[in-house]
Amino acid sequence: MSHLPAPTPLQLIREPSIAERGVELWLKRDDLTHPEIQGNKWRKLRYNLVEAREEGHDTLLTFGGVYSNHIAATAAAGRQFGFKTIGIIRGEPTDTATETLLTAARHGMRILWMDRAQYRMKDDPDSIESLRVQLGRHYYIPEGGTNLLALPGVIEMVNEIKEDYDYICTASGTGGTLAGIVAGLYGRRKAIGFSVLKGQDTLTPTVAQLVSDYTEQQFDNWHITSDYHHGGYARVTPALIDFIRQFKRDQLVQLEPVYTGKLLYGLYDMIGKGDFPRGTKIIAVHTGGLQGLAGYREYFPAGSI
Repeated sequence: MSHLPAPTPLQLIREPSIAERGVELWLKRDDLTHPEIQGNKWRKLRYNLVEAREEGHDTLLTFGGVYSNHIAATAAAGRQFGFKTIGIIRGEPTDTATETLLTAARHGMRILWMDRAQYRMKDDPDSIESLRVQLGRHYYIPEGGTNLLALPGVIEMVNEIKEDYDYICTASGTGGTLAGIVAGLYGRRKAIGFSVLKGQDTLTPTVAQLVSDYTEQQFDNWHITSDYHHGGYARVTPALIDFIRQFKRDQLVQLEPVYTGKLLYGLYDMIGKGDFPRGTKIIAVHTGGLQGLAGYREYFPAGSI
């Protein structure tokens, strides 16, 4: 694709309680990759778009929920790079469309709905073939953009970091970003994924399989923590909301409560408990997703971000 963003900066998190522990925490500002195709969504879509173009496709089809960052980013990417887009949305049509879906539609995305029972079977080969018969030839991108072609874009992000560090951390939903980080590290340093889903027992094997398929190697320098999901996917707690607000005041950086808020909340807690020895340098990846704040206007009113 012609658009290749400049390397995104690192920002030191200046927080006295972290400094007292002798730890350095830096934020990889991947929210600055693109105004609408932010962070890991651009990283994961980039080589899928290249593949779609090389295979002669003119239509992208993908999946997500009513506030999905991936749906929003795919719609924006389709408009920018000349693809038609189809978004299969989990659930039943509602009278009031979310801001995410309205924006996707403005970008030209065709919105279709799939009930939750069918949606659980969306990756089944029969389901994929049925959609191809119904909707015509298209390039299939899994939910969240996670497949093997997602990894090289994330690896590019890892390779942008020239400074030395001990850990690199990311929020994890479908596992593609963590898999790309692990593949990019290739056994060097350590990585931690912060699961944003409750009871996501399949996430570790999913990441391990992606890494193995891509690198033909297995690595033990990474793990996933499930201690900071705050009740499950897209669930929030008062403590999480307060943390995001305070982080914005202190660091002048906006987080969101589905992914990046949980990541930084977890890191602050782990550092505070002494889980990292003095002298540790940690990089947390800001994966963007700020359009999702539209679903949390009761906590983050429009104009407050």
